[in-house]
Amino acid sequence: MPTNPTIDDAVRILRSGGIVAYPTEAVYGLGCDPFNAAALDRVFAAKLRPSARGVLLIASDYAQIEPLIDRRTASAASIERALATWPGPHTWIFPRSDAVPEWIARGHAGVALRVTAHPLASELCRAFGGPLVSTSANRHGDAPAKTAAEVRAAFGNDIDLVLDGEVGGLSAPRRSATL
Repeated sequence: MPTNPTIDDAVRILRSGGIVAYPTEAVYGLGCDPFNAAALDRVFAAKLRPSARGVLLIASDYAQIEPLIDRRTASAASIERALATWPGPHTWIFPRSDAVPEWIARGHAGVALRVTAHPLASELCRAFGGPLVSTSANRHGDAPAKTAAEVRAAFGNDIDLVLDGEVGGLSAPRRSATL
C-alpha cells in the first residue's frame, strides 16, 4: 500500500481492478469498480461474504447513477423521493436497468444506490468518474471498521489501499425502502 495515499492513488488502483477502503457516513467501506467482475470477486473473497448477495453502489451525484435505474418501471415520484434524501446516508433500491451487470445485482431485480454526503467518498467517486461498489469494511459476520487502523488490522494485504479519514457521525448506515 502507498504511504499517505491520495485520491489519485486510489483512482489508479480502482481502474486497475483493485480494492480501496474509504470512510463513509457511518463506517469504512470497501470499494471497487462495479463494472469489473474480477474486482468484485476480490471484495467478496476479502470479506468472506456469501456471493449470492447484491452490493450497494455509491456516487457523488445523481447523474452517475441515473443510467443504472430502469426508468420504464421506476416512477418519477420514487426518484423524487430519493433525491430529497440525497446527498446523504440513505440507500434506495431501484429497479435496475440493463446497464447493471448481473454480478452487481446477483439475481435481484433491483439495485441499491446512494448519493453519498461523505466528502471523501464523494470526492473519490467524482475523481473515479462514476459509481463505486460500497460494502462495509469487515469480514462477514464481524462489526464494520470505523477507522483506517481497524481496516488495516482486519484486511492486511487483502485490499490494495486505505484512504485515511473520519467516518461521519451516524452510528450505522441508513437503509431505505425499495422504490
